[in-house]
Parts: sequence; structure tokens; C-alpha cells
Amino acid sequence: MAFSWWLLRRPSNTRDWQPDVARVATAEVRGEQVTVKNVRNFRYRSEKDFDERWEERRLDLGQVDGLDIFFVYWGSRLIAHTILSWSFADGQRLAISVETRKTKDQEYSAIAGFFRQYELIYVAADERDVIKVRTDIRGEEVYLYRLLEVTRPDARALLLDYLEAMNQIARKPQWYNALLANCTTIIRQRIIHAGGMVPLSWRVFANGYLPGLLYERSSIDTGRPFAELKAMSKINDRAKELQPDEDFSAAIRKGLPMPRMAS
Repeated sequence: MAFSWWLLRRPSNTRDWQPDVARVATAEVRGEQVTVKNVRNFRYRSEKDFDERWEERRLDLGQVDGLDIFFVYWGSRLIAHTILSWSFADGQRLAISVETRKTKDQEYSAIAGFFRQYELIYVAADERDVIKVRTDIRGEEVYLYRLLEVTRPDARALLLDYLEAMNQIARKPQWYNALLANCTTIIRQRIIHAGGMVPLSWRVFANGYLPGLLYERSSIDTGRPFAELKAMSKINDRAKELQPDEDFSAAIRKGLPMPRMAS
């Protein structure tokens, strides 16, 4: 009986959500012009003390010139949280983080993540929000790598696929699953759905080790030993030393190999 109840549970978009996931991002696409609504750009003083900012961003798909991946570690080195971020020639960046959508009375539990306890959400955000809250407020370790084997058409197609997935979530909510529908398996699914290829590896699931696989496949910079690349890719110090008037996204990339992508 309990198992039947679990199977019959349905995800919802109408619960009493925590403020940082209170709104679902959506996108309107007209040719090369995209308008993304409900882009989160909070300013945090602590995890519970912040200024809420929900913004609208207008992006030109023809100006996509970079795709980066963040790895965020908060405990075991086996598991990381992954975030993709698209760069544009006009200086804009759009980060998208696949997360659990928690209600005000919920805390995250890795075990509960397997059992239809959280809805899934695509958080579209300014990097200063979604990255700085992790480096400065939560004290997590964050690493940043430029994905090298991605062309402009590839990055454009992947972004469009993400935007359509966001719109689908707004129309029809979906459960998060810690194994099958999490921050990294969703990336793999979206890449394949957009026409790309990603090998199935144990490091997709133990994603704390995924940077090593990307290095072996020359998907990130291989011009130096991996240990050296990893050390320089940790952005915590650069994020914390940021001055109020500095460009956050530019500052955290200082000294990192960030070539423009091929056409």
C-alpha cells in the first residue's frame, strides 16, 4: 500500500517554496533573440538574509562564444554539484543550475532525493548569485573549466534545449531523482537530446571525478598536468577578494585558459 501511494504521488508547481526557488525560469525564443524570465540575481548576506532580485535577460544566440562548467564540492569528493554557464560576446553570461526545488519546511536529504520528495528545477541565474553564494556564504569549493570541444552551433543547440526543458518544467513539473535526474545526469541527457555525444561512465554518477574524465578526453585544457589545472581552476579566493564594483564573472576567470569557441 505504501509503495502504491509513492507511485501515485504527482509533482507540482504550486507549493510553498523556499524563496530562492519560488519562481520557475521560462524563455521566449524568436529567431536568434531570446528573452529569459525569472533569472535569479540575489544579493546574499547569509543563506537566510538576502535581497531578492528576479530579472529578465535578453540574449542573442548568435553571440554565444563560450561554455563553462562549474564543479561545487561541499563534502565527499565523490559527489559534486555541476552548473553550466554560457558566455556571450556582449559580456553577458547565463548560468543554469539543475537543483531540487524545496518547500519552506524541507531540508535536503541525499536519501530523500531518491524517493519523489523534491521537484526538479532549472535555476537560471547570474553567476554572481549562483556561484558567489557557494564560495562566500556556504563555504563550498568551486572549480571552473572551459569546455573546449564545443562549437558555437553545439553551444547554441544545447542552450536552446535547456530553455525548452525549462519551459516544459513550467508546463509540467517533474520529480528530481538523485540517481537518474540530477544536476549531472540531466546535463548528459540534454547534450544527447541536443545532438551531442557523452560516454556513459561511472564518473557521470560519481561526478566529483568527472573533471578527470573531461581532461582525458581533451574536453578541457590539457596544456598542463591535470593537478596543476585543477589547482588553478579553484576560484574561491578570486571570488572572495572581489571588489564591489568588479565584474564577478571576469574576475573569477582571471588566469584561466578561456579560448573563444570554434565557429
